[in-house]
Amino acid sequence: MPRNKKDYRILVIEDNPGDFALVEDFLFEHIESPVITQAKNFKEVKEHLTKADCEFDIILLDITLPDNTHETLIRETMALCNDIPVIVLTGYTDFVFGVKSLSLGISDYLLKDELTALSLYKSIIYSIERKHSIADLKESEKRYSDLFQLSPLPAWVCDMDTLKFLDINLAAINHYGYSHDEFLSMTLKDIRPTEDIPIMEKNVAALSAANSASFKIVNYHKKKSGELFQAEVQVNRIPYKGKTASIAMINDVTERVNHIKAIEDQNEKFKEISWMQSHVVRAPLARIMGLISLINNSTNEIEKQTMLNYITLSANELDDIIQKITDKTSLANYEITGHAIPGENGTVSGEEN
Repeated sequence: MPRNKKDYRILVIEDNPGDFALVEDFLFEHIESPVITQAKNFKEVKEHLTKADCEFDIILLDITLPDNTHETLIRETMALCNDIPVIVLTGYTDFVFGVKSLSLGISDYLLKDELTALSLYKSIIYSIERKHSIADLKESEKRYSDLFQLSPLPAWVCDMDTLKFLDINLAAINHYGYSHDEFLSMTLKDIRPTEDIPIMEKNVAALSAANSASFKIVNYHKKKSGELFQAEVQVNRIPYKGKTASIAMINDVTERVNHIKAIEDQNEKFKEISWMQSHVVRAPLARIMGLISLINNSTNEIEKQTMLNYITLSANELDDIIQKITDKTSLANYEITGHAIPGENGTVSGEEN
């Protein structure tokens, strides 16, 4: 097996010269150029671990030192190590104590009597890689937290089984009016109108059963003040701390929906105007044009006067129609009322990503 060429920086906390020499030999057997530092007591441990340039890759800890021992030594070393992996090397064979040591945060617990160069090397490499994996996971969680908390759109994480809120961002707190603690004591049912809850439960069941992990829903949400608003909700299923959860991003589309509804109402009025122009206006206009033709061809003054009266009536009728058209084309504010929203009363409308 070729020796590892990386210059691992290793702090060996060991007061026994023979044990230190053995560990040193084991390290050189699989690592080409380890940088080894020895600490013979806890005072020296503190000096090494509190230096500004302390950059050890791994700590090998014997738990019996002249000035500190066992659990106290582990706890105080862990408090100083700043996430450097710690491997305990000991002749102390108590299994319960070994388990307790692992619970204190050490990476491994190796018995000196069973130690080999290969087992020590494997433990060092596994411990360092585990540290990197944990660091990567923490960085990933931080990125998620930053994206989640800094989003300008309200967002939450919800338990798909209980519907309880598991996490909530600041935008949601500001938009809905509930505090963070209030949200965490609530469920999705608490932000929905009572009459919409059966539909919501069907939607949740559909989300849980669906193959896709992403859906878009449009429905009504309720603020703490009781105000209702129309919410476009993008939902994605995620694992969250061992739970089946969903993360939701909420966009208040009340103004947008009202604007669309106003345009639709306006379009309906334009259709009615168009129909009036093509049908209703033509009737009195056709009569007027026919009567004018008759007047031009008539020599009877009484008949002309009668036809002029009919023309006046038709002109008045036409004037009324034009006034109605003018009223309909005037720019008015359209008040949107009721519960009509896109997505058929809050059902899943859309789209799989």
